[in-house]
Amino acid sequence: MSEPRPSDRHDASEPDDTFAEIVGEETQRDPDLAVIEAGSRTLRTYGGAPQGDAVPARPTDPETDRALRAVEQELAGRWGETKLEPSVTRIAALMDVLGEPQRAYPSIHITGTNGKTSTARMIEALLNAFELRTGRYTSPHVQSITERISLDGSPIEPERFIETYEDIKPYVEMVDAQQPYRLSFFEVLTGMAYAAFADAPVDVAVVEVGMGGTWDATNVIDSTVAVVTPISLDHTDRLGTTPAEIAGEKAGVIKQGATVILAQQPVDAAQVMLKKAVEVDATVAREGMEFGVTSREVAVGGQLLTLRGLGGEYEEIFLPLYGAHQAHNAAVALAAVEAFFGIGAEQARSLDIDAIRKAFAAVISPGRLEVLRSSPTVVLDAAHNPAGARAAAEGISEAFSFSRLIGVVGTSGDKDVRGLLEAFEPIFAEVVVTQNSTDRAMDADALAAIAVEVFGDDRVQVEPRLDDALEAAITLAEEDDEYAGAGVLVTGSVITVGEARLLLGRG
Repeated sequence: MSEPRPSDRHDASEPDDTFAEIVGEETQRDPDLAVIEAGSRTLRTYGGAPQGDAVPARPTDPETDRALRAVEQELAGRWGETKLEPSVTRIAALMDVLGEPQRAYPSIHITGTNGKTSTARMIEALLNAFELRTGRYTSPHVQSITERISLDGSPIEPERFIETYEDIKPYVEMVDAQQPYRLSFFEVLTGMAYAAFADAPVDVAVVEVGMGGTWDATNVIDSTVAVVTPISLDHTDRLGTTPAEIAGEKAGVIKQGATVILAQQPVDAAQVMLKKAVEVDATVAREGMEFGVTSREVAVGGQLLTLRGLGGEYEEIFLPLYGAHQAHNAAVALAAVEAFFGIGAEQARSLDIDAIRKAFAAVISPGRLEVLRSSPTVVLDAAHNPAGARAAAEGISEAFSFSRLIGVVGTSGDKDVRGLLEAFEPIFAEVVVTQNSTDRAMDADALAAIAVEVFGDDRVQVEPRLDDALEAAITLAEEDDEYAGAGVLVTGSVITVGEARLLLGRG
C-alpha cells in the first residue's frame, strides 16, 4: 500500500490553509493531491450502490418497440446534430406554438466542452436528494435515444417518449411549414424535453447544451444558474479555434442577473466569461476561489472527497466515479445546487451533509471510466477530444493498477484524432483501431495510418469491425498470465462506447 507523502498531509483544523492551495489554479485541473489505496474499505454505505442501469434496453413489448423505431426513423430523417443553421428562430417558434413550456419551471443550464453530462447527473442527484422533482436533458445518448430525457433520475419510459413526440408532432409540422429550414433532430428532441418537463411537471430542469451556447436549441430558457464546465478545443469548425472564441459562443447561456458557476478554465476563456457576466450583471463563483476540491483520496470503487462549497466545507463524500476530473465535476455540481438554493448570495448556510453524501454515493455516469467486465477488466470511456482523453488517461492510471493496457479506439472523422491518440500513447501498450457503425465514423484504415505515426507500427492492430476489435484486444490482454493484471480501455467516441456496451452484454 502506498502512503501519502508528508507534504500531502493536511491538518484538519486548518481547512482555510488547505483550500488556499488550490487558489490561482487557472489551467491545471489536477493539483498534486494525496492519492492512497483504501484496501478493503468501502464507503458505499453512505447511500448504497446505484440502483439499476441508466442506459435502458429496447422495449420488451413488440408493439412499443415498433412504435419507438418509427419515431426514431422520423427523427433520423431530419438534419443530424452535426448539420446546423446557427439560430434559435425555429426552436423559439416551436416554443411559442406549444405555449412556452420551458418557462413552466426554473432551470440550471450547463455548457462547456467536457464533463457536461456527468455534471448534469450529479446536479440531478443532489436536487433529487432534496425531494425536488427533476427533468434532465443531455446528449448524445450512449445506447437509447430515451436516455436524453430523464424524469427524477430515470430515462423517460418509451411509451411516454412516443406519446410526447406524437403530442408535439402537429406543432413541429406547423413550424416546419413556416420556416426556410425544417426543425432539426436536436431541435425536435429539445422541444420534446421541454414539453415533457412541463407535463410531468418538474420542479427544476437540468439542461445540457448540445453545442456552443448562444444559438444552441436549448438556449430558449432563462436559467437562474448557468454552469460552465472546462472549455477546450472541440467543434472548432463551428465554435472557434481558440478557447477564448469558444468561450464567447458558450457565454450565451449566461442570462441577466443569473449566477454563473465557473469551472477552472484557460485564462483567456475565463476572461471572456467574466466579461459577459459583468455585461449582464451576473454573479460569478469560480472554482479554485469561491469553491473547489479541498482533498481527494482513491477509494474502493471511486474516491473520497472533501469539497469546499459556497456555504462551507463538505467532508467524507464518496463518489463512485474515477478520476480527478470527476472530483472537479462534483465540486461544480455542488456549487450549482447551492446557488440554485440561494446559498452564498442570499443565505450563509450549508446544505444537509447527509443528503449530499447519499446523493453523491448514488451517482452513475455510463460510459465514463465505466467497468463492464473483469478477467480481463474492460473499461469504457467516451473521451472524444484531447482534453477528455488526457482526463481519462490520468483517471485510469490513478484508479487501476494495470500492468499492461490495451486500447480499442474508434473515433469520428471530424475530431482531433491525432491529439486524442497522443494523449493515450503513454498508457497504451498496444492499440486496436476500429470504427463504429455510423456515417461519422473515421475509416479504420485512415485511423490506423495516424495511429502508426503516434504509436509505431508494431503497437497498432486494425480490426474494422468493433466486435472483432474487442475480441482482439481481450486476447492481447489475456496473453499475460492470469496474475499479470492486463486491461482493455474502449474509447474515442460515445457511439463506439455505446456499441461496445451492447456487444459486451449491457443493454
